[in-house]
Amino acid sequence: MLKPLTALLAFQAFGELVSVTLFPMIPGPVIGLLSLLLFFVLRGGVPDDIGQTSAVFTANLGLLFVPAAVGVVVYWKVLAEQGLILLAVLAGSVALTLAGTAWVLDRLAQRFMPDFGADTDA
Repeated sequence: MLKPLTALLAFQAFGELVSVTLFPMIPGPVIGLLSLLLFFVLRGGVPDDIGQTSAVFTANLGLLFVPAAVGVVVYWKVLAEQGLILLAVLAGSVALTLAGTAWVLDRLAQRFMPDFGADTDA
């Protein structure tokens, strides 16, 4: 299990290196995953040892949520006192993000696709 784990970490490190040196706007793990996918395509499939190691990670993915649950327990008093305010701020930020994204998309559609949505019955 050490060899496939090392291979997976090497692809992530490669992605981080490429991200820092060439493409700082793309996260390193994304570049690492894309390079791993390219490796699998060129190789003609996923090696058995990497497949087994990734299956172990996938089976235990729920453990990644433990720190978030611990944070909720640790800060329960703060959440109880400020919960409604936090909920309102989160709901407002989601609404503003959706509205802003829709506005930007509408502006881009008007600029690059002026005939999009035009009435064709006229």
